[in-house]
Amino acid sequence: MHLYRTADESRDAGIAYHLTPEPVWEAQRAAGTYIPEPFEQDGFIHATNGLDTLLWVANEFYTSDTRPYRVLVLDVNKLSSPMRYDDEEQKFPHIYGPLNTDAVTGELLVQRDADGRFTGFGES
Repeated sequence: MHLYRTADESRDAGIAYHLTPEPVWEAQRAAGTYIPEPFEQDGFIHATNGLDTLLWVANEFYTSDTRPYRVLVLDVNKLSSPMRYDDEEQKFPHIYGPLNTDAVTGELLVQRDADGRFTGFGES
């Protein structure tokens, strides 16, 4: 599996990444659709173009959550819910509806240090 570091590479390849706590993903992966914890509040599923950007997001928002995390690799061409960019730089696609799990084409392991900081992502 190719890992897209930059937002441009990821967007050009039609790949987006979604960071999720492993227990949340594991509880829904077989259901056909997945809805993350903040969906009700946010009204969409957060995704990211580029692993470099995702690393920043993870450290900015999720270091205090000590649960193990997983990165879902999404083929945006397979999404059944609408996706759009609400940011000018087009780094953060939002999926406005449930994520159909057949759009998940891979999973990446999440590496963290002893302080909970995210240090990288790798193939599972």
